[in-house]
Amino acid sequence: MTIHLVKLCVGAQSIDDLASWQAGRLAGQSGGDGGHKRLFHTTHQTPKRTQDLLDGGSIYWVIKGVIQVRQRLVGFDEGAKNDGKRCCLLLLDPKLVPVRPTPRRAFQGWRYLDDDDAPDDLTGPSGSQVTQMPPRMRRELAELGLI
Repeated sequence: MTIHLVKLCVGAQSIDDLASWQAGRLAGQSGGDGGHKRLFHTTHQTPKRTQDLLDGGSIYWVIKGVIQVRQRLVGFDEGAKNDGKRCCLLLLDPKLVPVRPTPRRAFQGWRYLDDDDAPDDLTGPSGSQVTQMPPRMRRELAELGLI
């Protein structure tokens, strides 16, 4: 059964901000063992439902109070934060997929998101028009149920 994660994207103002930050993070990697660069997000807790998440699951990013984009989860690994404490690495597909803007209140950490409750992908020309709107306009239109 596919499930997803939803996570606040702290500091990002837009999908473009997230894309730039992740591109910079990849560019700054040496490639490690075997020369493979990995895109990941660190989190304190390892999800318990990893099999369900890897069965087509994604991480849905909340930007400025609205779920705006998702990335497919491709794996999990153990890592260490800068202070040496252990953490979980959420391994991500680099492709960002805009989704129907959906308001979401602030929360700490991550939350599971059932597949039935996940926002639909924005596809086609209308999808790109929505992602080019200013974030405030997207949020207000989503709150009104217009997008």
